[in-house]
Amino acid sequence: MTSSSRILEAAALDDRLEAHRRRVEAALAAALPDPEADGGGCPRRLAEAMRYGVLGGGKRLRPVLCLMAAEACGASWGEAVAPAVALELVHAYSLIHDDLPAMDDDDLRRGRPTCHKRFDEATAILAGDGLLTLAFEVVVKGVRPAAAAAECVRILAEAAGPSGMVGGQMADLQAEERSAEGADGSAGELESIHRRKTGALLRAPLEMGAAVADAPAEKREALAAYGRAVGLAFQIVDDLLDVVGEESKMGKRVGKDSGHGKWTYPRFLGVEGSRAKARRLGDEAVAALAPLGGRGEPLRALALALLEREC
Repeated sequence: MTSSSRILEAAALDDRLEAHRRRVEAALAAALPDPEADGGGCPRRLAEAMRYGVLGGGKRLRPVLCLMAAEACGASWGEAVAPAVALELVHAYSLIHDDLPAMDDDDLRRGRPTCHKRFDEATAILAGDGLLTLAFEVVVKGVRPAAAAAECVRILAEAAGPSGMVGGQMADLQAEERSAEGADGSAGELESIHRRKTGALLRAPLEMGAAVADAPAEKREALAAYGRAVGLAFQIVDDLLDVVGEESKMGKRVGKDSGHGKWTYPRFLGVEGSRAKARRLGDEAVAALAPLGGRGEPLRALALALLEREC
């Protein structure tokens, strides 16, 4: 591919991503409780904290992947808006809870005070709880037919639950404890953590997009394989950015992982080894898309772009 072709492809991808981000932002704002609403519904402070935790920026990668997966399977992006919103609500809840003093103890997220710093710890915990449960309400109300809604609920629950993201977070905390005691782990153990902690919620959008499109098994399996590779590559790049990234671009502290004794890919593989592994995973992701033919091109371009991200 020539340099001019790469520039045109990157521009087309940016336009697609920006259009989907705008759609997701609008849908998120509509789904979240309104602090100004009258009546005996969601308390104002809780509604404010939930909106603060969700609407403060972000790449919206998970919901955008869901919309793109639906399109890759021949559906319209509109059919995947509800699961896309649900994914971002779960992701936002996880960030609010991860930032708490008992977890990663962060005071900055996306260039702003974290939710518990802006409000208080109890409100932040409840805001996360509210977002998690609202996510499933959004799916059940917004996905049709009912069989597709049930499948999306199953995928999201498994990805976010004890064998997925929550289990990965627990394993990550235990690894940090082992590190504090002078013990070390391995790249294989770290991969097991991140296939759950980060990877599960990056694979779920692909599977949920395929579910709303009622895609055949071959395409669902292709998207799941793509999601597994992209999810792990995304985490490796995230680890690298904590070492070589710029705080002004990241919107959060850098260098905090090593300061907390966390297991990271640069710790086990070095910077160049981590970059090489991320590139191999990018190639795996691209190869997995073969059954989708031309419809998989936007996802191919996205996988390659994620390897080059700076925040």
